[in-house]
Amino acid sequence: MKRFTLTKMAAVAVLAMVSATASAAWPNRPITLLLSWSPGGGTDATARIIGSLMEKELGTPVNVVNRPGGNGVVGNQAMAGAKPDGYTIGLISVEISMQHHMALTKLTPSDYTPLALMNFDPSGVTVGANSKYKKLQDLLDAAKANPGKLKASGTGEGGIWQLALAGMLNSLKIKPDAIRWVPSNGAAPAMLELVAGGVDVVPVSLPEARSLIDAGKAKPLAVMADKPAGLYPNVPTLKSVTGSDWTMGAWRGIVAPKGLPADIAAKYEKVLDKINHSQEYKDFMTKQGYGIAYASGKDFADFMAKSDADMGKIMKTLGLAKD
Repeated sequence: MKRFTLTKMAAVAVLAMVSATASAAWPNRPITLLLSWSPGGGTDATARIIGSLMEKELGTPVNVVNRPGGNGVVGNQAMAGAKPDGYTIGLISVEISMQHHMALTKLTPSDYTPLALMNFDPSGVTVGANSKYKKLQDLLDAAKANPGKLKASGTGEGGIWQLALAGMLNSLKIKPDAIRWVPSNGAAPAMLELVAGGVDVVPVSLPEARSLIDAGKAKPLAVMADKPAGLYPNVPTLKSVTGSDWTMGAWRGIVAPKGLPADIAAKYEKVLDKINHSQEYKDFMTKQGYGIAYASGKDFADFMAKSDADMGKIMKTLGLAKD
């Protein structure tokens, strides 16, 4: 019995040594960076610049792999289900805070090892250039006076931008459905509908509204963020014009499967911090009009937990939550 115990202890010790050696040697082969959306969009572009810069820092190939499907669930499941050895990570987005409330998956932000928040694009409140609503308060007064008369669009039912608008209204003691939601296939068709006069407001991120804002066909009245957006620094924050602390936007960050060794997580955090603050990353994101944000480890975990709580609260208010 003693001999068996000693042998077992020796085996455990050997395994621990092998594991430690593997972590110390990491990375010694290519890394896979998963994302839940198709090529060509903002999430894809962000993943590819991060992957490219990560290659330079780590000295190993970083292969970006798109795993779209199920409103983002397919890719998120692939990230969570991968081996936690540091060779598979993921670019996760705000949808992870919404999917389980809609009963699309059981995954929540706590099912991952948080590495770093890399991007945040707050919701804007954009109207047509010829809109009679010159200031945000004009729009809010109209919504309060005539609930259901005004129309908004930007995503499908229950999407991020509907929740952003509803949360804003709710924070101002206005019924969250006071502005009626018209589902769309995304920001682009919603913005065209805005210009055509089919809807009154589109609460998508400012980068998504950029082309029509720059063309003088639309104008942002406010941004749902703690500070003005770098893309349009003269657009006031929601708090500065209403006093509301409500913030909402699309965010993206890097995660790993749960159980990632602490030393590898620390190496990732160090590299991602360097990338986030690099001039090359800043230049790329600024050119695209994407907002830069950063939080690592526990701070990123806390950020995702707040996002999850905010989403759940407003989805329940709208009757969209199923959990």
